[in-house]
Amino acid sequence: MPAFKLTVSDPKTKKGESKEVKDAEARIFLGKRLGEMVDASSIGLGKVMITGGSDKAGFPMRHDVLGGGKNYVLMTAGTGFHSSEEGVKKRKLVRGNTVTEEIYQLNLKKVEEHEKEEPIANKPEAKTTN
Repeated sequence: MPAFKLTVSDPKTKKGESKEVKDAEARIFLGKRLGEMVDASSIGLGKVMITGGSDKAGFPMRHDVLGGGKNYVLMTAGTGFHSSEEGVKKRKLVRGNTVTEEIYQLNLKKVEEHEKEEPIANKPEAKTTN
């Protein structure tokens, strides 16, 4: 039974909100990857994009690690790596980019609906110079 804590940010208002989902509501996120769009209108969020997450132990999800398991990755920068020195490399344990039942928190971003294009007849004509 999956259960996630969702942190949803809205780029328009620059505010975030938290929501907890369980069971059937949480199943829409299983198997999705970071950067994927999800139609979460069934839980009242609209269309969202998965931007990140972590498991119960705090291991972050990374875009460049495939799958849903944990792997040791040699890192120089990015999610899950902090260094005060230049040129430092470390092998760190991180989660893959696929949402599984082990994920505890998901970071989401609300996505604006694309505006419908108006018909060509209503668009102002471009001026051409000869």
